[in-house]
Amino acid sequence: MSELQELRKKALNLSVSDRLLLLKAITDSLYRELRPRPQLPPDFVDRMIGIGKTDSPPPNDAEVEAMLEERLVEKYLK
Repeated sequence: MSELQELRKKALNLSVSDRLLLLKAITDSLYRELRPRPQLPPDFVDRMIGIGKTDSPPPNDAEVEAMLEERLVEKYLK
């Protein structure tokens, strides 16, 4: 009997929950292997550093609270 047939026979003897866990493990491994990964340029990390940097200082607590209040008014009252 081949190894594949033995594995199949063992899998069919498992409980339903164990078979589902086995199925998930197999599909996850296939997804990782078959999913094409984009090639990132060599300077990708260097270009990403500082992407959110601005020339202005970060907002203080009062300014953040005002921004949040403004957003909530836009979201729920308009």
